[in-house]
Amino acid sequence: MTACGGGGSGGSGTCNWTPRTSGTTNILYGVAFGNNTFVAVGLNGTVITSSNNGVSWGSGTSGTTQTLLAVVYGNNMFVAVGTGGTIITSTNNGSTWASQTSGTTHVLFSVSHGNNAFVIVGDFGTVLKCP
Repeated sequence: MTACGGGGSGGSGTCNWTPRTSGTTNILYGVAFGNNTFVAVGLNGTVITSSNNGVSWGSGTSGTTQTLLAVVYGNNMFVAVGTGGTIITSTNNGSTWASQTSGTTHVLFSVSHGNNAFVIVGDFGTVLKCP
């Protein structure tokens, strides 16, 4: 097998995984793809990016030391969420990030994008939506 695939109806969905060097020893928790760029996020505000299909990775500047747990791409920007109610956004493929006000200090575990809206979920039943 030379490529990853869903295996079609009833297929195995197997893949030959190729290890890559990320350039960080920090734990990575989430990854997203958009605008021809992969962005991965993790411990202590770690952000790494790849514009060559995940072959090589460079670091971005998140502007936070909070742990980032999830990232998504939509509406021409990446949105990452994490501990301490952290929400950061990037409109330049993860190179630099802007802090957003969440209104909570709860851990934000996941973010999704659909129908031109972002939805974030977190500790204690926290749900945030934009717009």
